[in-house]
Amino acid sequence: MTAPLQDRVAIITGAGQGIGADVATVLAERGATVILNDILADRVEDTAAAMRARGLRAEASVFDLTDEDDIARAVGAIAARHGRIDIVHNNAAFQTTEQRARDLDVMNLPADAWDKAFAVNARGPMLLCKHVLPTMIAGGGGSIIHSASGFGLLGEMTLTAYGASKAALINLGRFIATQYGKQGVRSNVIAIGFVLSETAVETTPQAVKDVLLAHHLNPELGSPRDIANVVAFLASDDSRFINGALIPVDGGFTAHQPSMVDFQRLFAAAGSNQL
Repeated sequence: MTAPLQDRVAIITGAGQGIGADVATVLAERGATVILNDILADRVEDTAAAMRARGLRAEASVFDLTDEDDIARAVGAIAARHGRIDIVHNNAAFQTTEQRARDLDVMNLPADAWDKAFAVNARGPMLLCKHVLPTMIAGGGGSIIHSASGFGLLGEMTLTAYGASKAALINLGRFIATQYGKQGVRSNVIAIGFVLSETAVETTPQAVKDVLLAHHLNPELGSPRDIANVVAFLASDDSRFINGALIPVDGGFTAHQPSMVDFQRLFAAAGSNQL
């Protein structure tokens, strides 16, 4: 049986570790040639090398999503080397520990923290698409998958810049679908919930994980592979009739009333779920 992504070329940003690395692995396992992008050269080179050691087609491409000239150079080189670009996963996001400490409520939000979030999380994906789209369209179309977040859908007490930048990414996905769908381009957004990536496991206190799990409808939190499987589906022809969509991949976190957990406790105490 032919692999569903055989002979396709994919660019995955932020692919040095975490969700991006898992996406690259799954796409390659399904037949794609994957170009892993990250700003950290050593990390992305090591990840690509480990994939090649397994017999997967993987290359590292170090370029800066905040630098349009660097993006144009990298995309041009990929297109020249492979003759096509079929899949883009806009996965990278600026969310360092230092940024999280500064990305607070609006009254306490430094303007440069806002600017940095938008530069990587919204402007970067736009620029990558700007330079990929001519090659993708010339090849008959392709699939672009944007990784947004529940923070881009709902308000929160903190991470204002991150949430606003992800909201911008959601509508960027719709605009691309609207503008280029007739030319064979599909552009869809996944709103990712809390996922137990390596960083999340190491840096998230258990009390926070417990709060988040309580609001999931699934009995467990998600993994990077859960996200990668959805990206692979959206990259393939199996999802050919999905375009301009926003798909929550969050274990049901955004599917219920905000009061759900409080009512669970109330009903448990009352011995009934009658309001």
